[in-house]
Amino acid sequence: MKKMNFIKSLILIFTVISLGACKDAELNNSLNWDVQKFSFTDQNGKQFGSAELQDKIWVADFFFTSCQTVCPPMTANMAKIQRMLNTDGIKDVEFVSFSVDPEVDTPEKITEFMKVYEMDGNRTHFLTGYKRADIEKFAKENFQSLVTKPENDTQVIHGTSFYLIDKNGKVLKKYSGVENTPYEEIVQDIKKIR
Repeated sequence: MKKMNFIKSLILIFTVISLGACKDAELNNSLNWDVQKFSFTDQNGKQFGSAELQDKIWVADFFFTSCQTVCPPMTANMAKIQRMLNTDGIKDVEFVSFSVDPEVDTPEKITEFMKVYEMDGNRTHFLTGYKRADIEKFAKENFQSLVTKPENDTQVIHGTSFYLIDKNGKVLKKYSGVENTPYEEIVQDIKKIR
């Protein structure tokens, strides 16, 4: 009987250790890209950046308010992820969207743009307040994403991914932000790293 209890105890300990290891390993194909320190202007005209995101999980993307193609569905998809997390009682994840047309996207324009999507303004940060060359460099160096504006065009070409960033400021994964957005996968990945 003692031997049987000992074996059961060993199995239980092994199972607990294995499950704990699996939690960390479930995002084992992590990108592990560092996001450099930044401080930009949010939709409220206030400075917001890496200092405010320290020790927080966040989801990022790129947008611009006069976008006629991918930005509206991307922003709607981001809002859906936020609602899904809210339904699950997860309200400690931040959402950060970087404008790729900062000369046009003033805090006032961004505020109008946001109203359409009914996102939680306390956890949603649409950022601007830099030069286009700065965001081109920032997107490439931190998210390996292209940002470019062809001459004589009002539209900006930019990546359409969502990025999951952990509490240490590392990009762990990227997902499609436009078509076939893996909502459940994103929510589950967030739960795994909380």
